[in-house]
Amino acid sequence: MVIGRIKKKPKVIVPDTSVLINKKLSGLIEKGELNGVKIVIPRLVIDELQAQASTGREIGFRGLEEIKAIRKLSEKHKIKVTFNGRRPTIEEINLAKKGRIDALIRDFAVKEKATLVTSDYVQALVGEAENVSVLYIPVEITRKTITIESFFTNDTQSVHLKVGVRPYAKKGKPGNVKLVYLRNEPIKENELNSIIYEIMSKTHKDPSSFIEISKHGAMVIQMGNYRISITRPPFSNALEVTAVKPIVKLSLADYRLHEQLENMIVSGTRGILIAGPPGSGKSTFAASIAEFLSQKGKIVKTFEQPRDLQVGPEITQYAPLEGDWEKTSELLLLVRPDYTIFDEIRKTKDFRVFADMRLAGVGMIGVLHSTDPISAIQRFIGRLELGMIPHVIDTVIYIKNGEIEKTYALNLVIKVPTGMKEEDLARPVVEVRDFETKQLEYEIYTFGEENVVVPVGEEKKSPVKILAEKTVKKELERFDRDMEVDFLSDNRVVIKVKNESIPKLIGKKGKTIEDIEKRLGIKISVEPKEQTIKKQINFTVNEKGKNLVIAIPKKYTGQHVDLYDNKDYLFSPLVGKQGEIKIRKKSEQGKRLIKAILENTLRIFA
Repeated sequence: MVIGRIKKKPKVIVPDTSVLINKKLSGLIEKGELNGVKIVIPRLVIDELQAQASTGREIGFRGLEEIKAIRKLSEKHKIKVTFNGRRPTIEEINLAKKGRIDALIRDFAVKEKATLVTSDYVQALVGEAENVSVLYIPVEITRKTITIESFFTNDTQSVHLKVGVRPYAKKGKPGNVKLVYLRNEPIKENELNSIIYEIMSKTHKDPSSFIEISKHGAMVIQMGNYRISITRPPFSNALEVTAVKPIVKLSLADYRLHEQLENMIVSGTRGILIAGPPGSGKSTFAASIAEFLSQKGKIVKTFEQPRDLQVGPEITQYAPLEGDWEKTSELLLLVRPDYTIFDEIRKTKDFRVFADMRLAGVGMIGVLHSTDPISAIQRFIGRLELGMIPHVIDTVIYIKNGEIEKTYALNLVIKVPTGMKEEDLARPVVEVRDFETKQLEYEIYTFGEENVVVPVGEEKKSPVKILAEKTVKKELERFDRDMEVDFLSDNRVVIKVKNESIPKLIGKKGKTIEDIEKRLGIKISVEPKEQTIKKQINFTVNEKGKNLVIAIPKKYTGQHVDLYDNKDYLFSPLVGKQGEIKIRKKSEQGKRLIKAILENTLRIFA
C-alpha cells in the first residue's frame, strides 16, 4: 500500500467513490503528479454517485463535480480519462453498505491492471490483503476557517443562506434577538454550492464533525459546534443552508437554581422536564445541569439528534442506534448511568422511551418545546397513563429568555378535586404545585372519559361547570355563536341567545332542547339575550289529556310569545291554530309552567 504522495507514478489508476468525494484527484492533477497517467472511472462508481445525488445527498454531488473537474483538467495535463465496466445490479446496489460495490471496484482495478486510488482506509487495507496495487490518500484534518464560519460573530445565534435572498443572521442573547442582514447582495446558487462543498469537505476531514441525518433533499451536519441544515428542491423551494451555533455556555450557578432542588437532583435520581419555546435556552440549561452532575461524581450520558449539547469529554453523547431510540436505551441500561439527558423529545415513541428509562430507575432529564409550563405536562397526557405521569416526571423547569421563569413539582394523591363537594367523588389527582411556594396551581384528573387539567385559583370554578360551559357552547353554537352561559348549579345552566334563535333552539314542543339536555346530562333554561318591548296579554289555561293548553287572542296565531314566571323567563312557544299553545305536562317546560300556574306567577307577553 502506498500512502500519501506518489513515489512511483502508475500507468493506469482506478478511483473509487471515496477519493472522488474528497476531491483528491483534481488536486493531484493540478500539482502535475498524474501527468501522462490514464484514469479509468468504473461505471459502478458513476452509478453509485448518481444514486446518491438523486436522493439529494451532498456526497453524490461532490463526486460528480469532481469527475467534471478531472475531465476539464485532463487535456491540459495530458491525461486520458475513460469510463469502463458494467453497471451494478439492483442486488449489488442494495448490498453497497455491506461493501459489495467496493469489492467490485477492487476486482475492476485488477482486471484493468491498474492501481486502485482510495481515501477509505478499510478499502485500502482489504485491497492490500488481496494483493491489489493500492494508492491510499488519507483525508487531512484541517483547522482552516471556512466560509460559513466567517458569517458568525461572538453574538450570532444562527446564519441563514438561501438562493436569491440576502444572507441574514439572528444576533443577541435569548430574549433580545435581532434579525440582521449581512450584506445587500442576494446569495447566488454557485456561491451557496461552493459553501456546501466546503462544509462537506471539512465534515469528512474533521473527526469532530459528522453527518447526523441524510434524507432525500435534506441533510443535517454537526460540524464541531455548528449544527448545519442543508435543504434543496423538491424538499424546499430553493437551495438553503441554516447554521446554528451556541453563543454562550453557562454553569448551573448562573441560573441561581433553588438550593432544595439542587440537593434533590444530586441526592437521588429524578424525572425532570426542561421546557420552553424555541430559542429560549433550554439546551444550554440542560448542558449546564449535565456538567454540574458530572462534577458531582454522577455518570451522565445524553440522547441527542443532532448531538449539539456543549458538554465535556467525560459525558458521552449518543445518537439513535440504527435510527431507533429504543435500541439506544437497551444499550444504555447496560452502561448504568446515573442520569440521561434526552434532548428534544418530539415523537410519541420518544415519550415512551423517556418513561421506560425513568421507570427503570435511571435519572432522566428531558428537553422539549412548550408554550408554558403546564403544556409540557399536557404533552405526556394520552401518551402515558395519567397515574404514571408523577412517577415519570416529578419536576418541570420552564426556561424563557435564558432564565428560569417557573418550576413545578408534581405529586399523585387520592382526594376530592377542588370545587367538588361529595366525598364519593374522590379519585387519583395529579397535583401541580409551585416548587418554591408549594402553592397548588393545577389539578389533573379523569372526569368521565376525559383527562382534564383544571387551574386552581382564588375563584374555584367547579370542574363540572368548566366542562359544561365548553360542551354547551360547542353543542349550541349552531344556534347562536355569541351565546352567554350562566350556571345556576352544577347541573343547571341558563343560556341567553338572540331572540330569533329561540324558536329553533326550543324546537317543536320543546323536542330539540330536550334532546340536547339528554345528551349533555344537564338542565338548560333558554332566555332572550335582548329584551324586547312587548305588552302583557290575557290568557286562560286548560288541561287536555297529557297537555296543558294556553288560549290567547287569535290575532297572535303564528307568532312567538314570551312566557315568564314573574321576572324569570321560561320559554317562547309558537302560537298554534285558534290561538292555542300546547305544552306536554311531563316535559321540562310543562313542569315549569305548572309551577308558575300554581303559584299564580305566569305572565305572557306578545
